[in-house]
Amino acid sequence: MILPGAAYTEKSGTYVNTEGRVQQTRPAVSPPGNAREDWKIVRALSEVLGFTLPYDSLREVRLRLAQVAPHLSGVDQREKPTLTSVGLSALAAAHKGAKPSSTPFSPIIKDYYLTDPISRASQTMAKCSAAFSRAKDTAQAATA
Repeated sequence: MILPGAAYTEKSGTYVNTEGRVQQTRPAVSPPGNAREDWKIVRALSEVLGFTLPYDSLREVRLRLAQVAPHLSGVDQREKPTLTSVGLSALAAAHKGAKPSSTPFSPIIKDYYLTDPISRASQTMAKCSAAFSRAKDTAQAATA
């Protein structure tokens, strides 16, 4: 099943940027064809499934969102992160008294240029990978 969702430029939205600032957007253009805002699709789907959601407007959706996640109603305000808000309290408690390791970090991705099937099929990315590998080997030889 394909649902005709509008692109982000075609709908109102609430986003949190990398700074933690809540931002709301308005449509820049009308959605093409049968495309609809996501909340309208979910609302219509809920009706078809027999569990109709009680939202008939974007305003009602945003009011409910403010109940569930109050910080999302603070448009253009930045929420200061705390250990609790980012889920680190439990992690800190679980590792209380742990000492840092002397083992150096090692990269998880061994070859950035070949991380997905499309890149692995690309002759250009294969050349980048080979050049990266040669540069890495040269750097390791220089430090040895």
